[in-house]
Amino acid sequence: MLKKIKESTLFLKNKINYNIDIGVILGTGLGSIINEMEIKDVIAYSDIPNFPKSTVEGHSGKLIFGTIKSKNIIAMQGRFHYYEGYSMNELTLPVRVMKFLGIKNLIVSNASGGVNPIFSIGDIMIINDHINLIPNPLIGENIESLGPRFPDMSKPYCNKMIKKAENIAKKNNLKLQKGIYAAVTGPTLETPAEYKYLRTIGADTVGMSTVPEVIVARHMNIPCFAISVITDLGVPGKIKKVTHKDVQKVAEMTAPKITLLIKELISNI
Repeated sequence: MLKKIKESTLFLKNKINYNIDIGVILGTGLGSIINEMEIKDVIAYSDIPNFPKSTVEGHSGKLIFGTIKSKNIIAMQGRFHYYEGYSMNELTLPVRVMKFLGIKNLIVSNASGGVNPIFSIGDIMIINDHINLIPNPLIGENIESLGPRFPDMSKPYCNKMIKKAENIAKKNNLKLQKGIYAAVTGPTLETPAEYKYLRTIGADTVGMSTVPEVIVARHMNIPCFAISVITDLGVPGKIKKVTHKDVQKVAEMTAPKITLLIKELISNI
């Protein structure tokens, strides 16, 4: 794995000649932050050694390098998922590479289903904890130069960034929820019984991403901030048939709010 990380990093360093401050992973329908960047370089995943290819609609498959408020950013326009058939090492490789490129913070966004009955479609939730129900990406041989065998996860999400985001939201009259994200494998959406189970064990939302990237980032001691758009509801009496296009539509509607929040957060970290 280390060889692949170094090969990918070397390829990218030969394309860019500047250090990266912040990594951003963009979820379904949430790519509009790219429009706020002063873009320096765009590199397709297919051109990068060892990078998987994004196969999901709404994930374009490019690394975008640029600046926001003088901060050098690397943004993943399209992420990878376990249900696409990739191993955990493969789908989290980009986070490892980001670390080798110098990132000091990681910001992650996603679309999710709300299981908390007070949530509404279109709500934005700061993730302050998670429940991992998919294989842990650290299973297997540990590489000590990347991080410890048994990394602490008592604070998976950075309290300082959460507080800054809350202050930004208050200043801009943005309604925010805060809660726990459950990660499942997908690709099926949940049954009513599964939604009930997830709520019972403490989840506020459920999705198919984010947690593997965060675990790997925290393994390498990268502070993380994650935000989720509620695109559908898994609440008794409110469960409806949902398609991926429905999810994309809601995510795109909330994108301006997410973009404002992430842009201002980047300028303040």
